[in-house]
Amino acid sequence: MWLASFKFNLPWTLHHKKGDHETLIDINKAKPINYPKPDGIYTFDKLNSISLSNIGHDANQPCHLKLSNQEIPITYNYPKYNSPEQRYCPAGVYEIIKEGDSVKLQINSQNCIHCKTCDIKDPKQNINWVPPEGGSGPIYSKM
Repeated sequence: MWLASFKFNLPWTLHHKKGDHETLIDINKAKPINYPKPDGIYTFDKLNSISLSNIGHDANQPCHLKLSNQEIPITYNYPKYNSPEQRYCPAGVYEIIKEGDSVKLQINSQNCIHCKTCDIKDPKQNINWVPPEGGSGPIYSKM
């Protein structure tokens, strides 16, 4: 933006050939990533990081993360990508619950930090992020 004030533009633009949701790799072709446990100094667990974002949601408000088709997370995402929503969400909003032989997706919308990653990265574009009631969002007071 500051370059525009000097009437200077860079001679190139970065272009993406396909949408971010189209770049996921099939679970059978992907290598597992083993992340080290958080050390509490430089790396932190998800729940502590969520609390730092200072987001508040009313307990009785409806879920602001809408699925266009309730079946896609289990019939498509789970077998093909091992439910990538569990990994691309930085706040752990999406969780696969296994009860016996059944598998279901649980949405923990109270953990949402309003980054909209799910709206961008979902392979079938099935998740629609809508602003929550009351317009809550992160308040980074220490920045």
